[in-house]
Amino acid sequence: MRKILLFLSLLIFIISCSQSKSERIILGEKYAKSELEKTLNPKNEHNVIDNKSLIITNKETAVKIAETILFEIYGKKNIENQKPYEIYKFENFYVILGTLPKNSVGGTFIIIIDGTNSKNFTRKIKK
Repeated sequence: MRKILLFLSLLIFIISCSQSKSERIILGEKYAKSELEKTLNPKNEHNVIDNKSLIITNKETAVKIAETILFEIYGKKNIENQKPYEIYKFENFYVILGTLPKNSVGGTFIIIIDGTNSKNFTRKIKK
């Protein structure tokens, strides 16, 4: 009896994991837009992100976010050539800067990420 239950459980699991997109409930673009409008409404208080508590709690996550943004702006190779990064945390802000080899001429990136909502500010700095 236990073997039969185990087999049936495994079978149900396999079937449920093999669903295609057409077998899924899709809420759609209209629903997504409606949720965006509700979330951006200043009267709405159900947001998980309260802009007071840190959602980015460590430097590793801040770097992943920074790289995702910076790779799109400046190119992956250019940003990775600026490793090791300088990473500092001041209150809820992460300040991440690229580095250059000594006696180099050029500039590096700087990106500042708010750890409470992931809002970011970026610019290129000359060294």
